[in-house]
Amino acid sequence: VTAVKKAAGWWDVLFLESRPSISLSLFRMAVAATVGLHVLPTFLEMGDNYLSTAFREYNPSFFPVPFLEWTAGNPDWAVWAMAGVFTASLFFFFIGFLTPLSGAVLYAGSYYFYARNSLHIGTLSWDMFLAVFFLVFWCPYLGDSFSVDSLLRGDPEPWLKKRPFFIQRLLQMVLASFYFYTALWKCWPGGNWLGDHPFYYLMHYPDAGVMKQFPGRSILAASPELCDWVEGIVLVSEFTAPLWLFWRRTRVFAVAAGFLFHALLVLTMHVPTIFFFLFPPMLLLFIDPEDAVAWIERRREAWAKAWGRHRLIFDGSCGFCRASLARLRALDPAGRLEAVDFRATDASLLHPALTPEACLARIHLLERDGRLSGGFDAFRRLSLLLPMLWPLAPLMNVPGLGKLFSRENKRKITSRLYLFVRPKILATENFEDLKAASSKKKEDVEQLTRKSNIKEEIQERLNPRAEVIEEDLDRAGEGNNK
Repeated sequence: VTAVKKAAGWWDVLFLESRPSISLSLFRMAVAATVGLHVLPTFLEMGDNYLSTAFREYNPSFFPVPFLEWTAGNPDWAVWAMAGVFTASLFFFFIGFLTPLSGAVLYAGSYYFYARNSLHIGTLSWDMFLAVFFLVFWCPYLGDSFSVDSLLRGDPEPWLKKRPFFIQRLLQMVLASFYFYTALWKCWPGGNWLGDHPFYYLMHYPDAGVMKQFPGRSILAASPELCDWVEGIVLVSEFTAPLWLFWRRTRVFAVAAGFLFHALLVLTMHVPTIFFFLFPPMLLLFIDPEDAVAWIERRREAWAKAWGRHRLIFDGSCGFCRASLARLRALDPAGRLEAVDFRATDASLLHPALTPEACLARIHLLERDGRLSGGFDAFRRLSLLLPMLWPLAPLMNVPGLGKLFSRENKRKITSRLYLFVRPKILATENFEDLKAASSKKKEDVEQLTRKSNIKEEIQERLNPRAEVIEEDLDRAGEGNNK
């Protein structure tokens, strides 16, 4: 019984314990970048790669033959349509919009184009990518942070959200097994790394083949013994990689060595992009997510001490303001903003223009240098101050856009839209109750308008003499009775 409890405890720690999911969100973007850099360039030559005019090769060892026959028989317009769907899903998956759905569509598109033609891309790397992507595309955890999904949910600090750790643990195990079985394949059963000198032969390949021209290649080509030492170091490193990666004391050094290894692969060999854009992010998955969150918090504190924070003045009793603030905090992992509720703090001490009336009217941004902006102009400034909003900055700062969203223009647009929509709604069947409610609302608005006009007239005619004030009030009362 004790052994079973210990085993269950270890199982919970290794797979089921809830931990921050920030690493998976970052890995989502790395997967999208890998797919894009791997596949999108092939769309530039559709006629040579995928259309009916292309010389195509198929991989029946990976795909069912009926599926290969179906993809081979698709017309060119269907291939073009699939390319469009693939590109859209790639963009949505990268920004984290409808993450599980866009990930599933992206995986289906990757599967489709690899089945359509396996000649133009590295088969081994593509197989490995699909095996990795299968573990993550359906997982909702990937959209927890740095995503449109987190903005739609209104999570203020999504990188702190905790999820079961099993997905990240499975990805760690996949990468460790890749290294181990790659070394095993080089030795047995068909590998020749023990009985031959493959690395030495690679040094004599032409530059257009597997190897690139790099400094030191001529030295390796002239020394079979040195090549044997390189082969031995590579084999030992790959065989023992799981140990170094999972052992906490050596994990940091193993991750650094893995980065160096893949950088050398890209610099010395003609390898597919997956080796550089997918495997290094998988190495980062071995870093504890708590350490990643702690690093973000340290950066936020360091930024505040070095540069200070911009202040965002909002109405704490306004639900829309609180929701907007939560989304802005999700876009600010660096901690550049400080939220100030004007109801809990005297905002006029920060800037004389921040009166209670002004703060009630709209949200304000007070920058470190004292610059004050409100409403839409505040969001325009935020698009320049928050790195995650930089892609929107060109659109937000289009000349004339501020005038379009001004308060005066907003009232005009709302009034015209109401006049356009209201008659159509009231003419619809079963809307008599809405018509009555609308008429009552119209009367209430007119009554409030009359009261407002009377108050404005009184305020304009006020003067220091009490008797004159009393005469104006009597005159205003008589006018109201009339």
